Amino acid sequence: MNNAKFHKNAQLTYDFAGTSVIVIGASRGGIGTSIADTFAASGADVTITGVEAKALGTSLTYFQLDITDTVAVRAFAHHRECDVLVNCAAITKRGEEHAPDFFSHVLDVNLTGSFRCAAALHDAMKNGGRVINVASMYARFGSPRNPAYGASKAGIEQLTKSLAIAWAPDGIRVNAVAPGFIITEQSARAREDTAFTAAIEARTPLKRWGQPKDIAGAVLFLASDQSAFMTGATVPVDGGYSVV
Repeated sequence: MNNAKFHKNAQLTYDFAGTSVIVIGASRGGIGTSIADTFAASGADVTITGVEAKALGTSLTYFQLDITDTVAVRAFAHHRECDVLVNCAAITKRGEEHAPDFFSHVLDVNLTGSFRCAAALHDAMKNGGRVINVASMYARFGSPRNPAYGASKAGIEQLTKSLAIAWAPDGIRVNAVAPGFIITEQSARAREDTAFTAAIEARTPLKRWGQPKDIAGAVLFLASDQSAFMTGATVPVDGGYSVV
């Protein structure tokens, strides 16, 4: 089902034909949309969710879903097929996360929301399912203007480890990716700070910000049989930023 193939241009592609993939948080473009589109291009049957009434620029099956609503998440998951779950939904507001109520809301979406979706789809993924969570390099670095986001992503790393142990007897692998600085709508506000943008590029060994497709490739690897002996891992995809 997940046989990797090398083409003459040396790019690794995957065959996900017959695989049911759900990407939570893929309605606004960016990382989630890129992951969903890449799975679809690899033959998967892809369902995406988001908080908007409609997803922009996609023909994939879409469900409006508030992942802070446990009842709604369970209803969405009821009798649904799922071989691969990608938890990509997240919010952040640079400079506004020191307010306790908003801090709690960020954690509810980014961390508890990911757990709600995984728990609701657990039974559907038994005997071969894969969960890929989206963490962040801010799980390991301080984030003075985004403390809730950083805390939520650190929680995602720990959740990934804990579920990997708890669900291994059920045949479910749980891993995560930790993106670095990626060009998305979510990072647009930070990228308005030219000094900040230049500092990121100067520190990053690959000397650029990442693109959403850079994350999609790592996610497909973690969903494939090429990573069959991996669980509980968080893979940094940050152009080398975290090793400097």
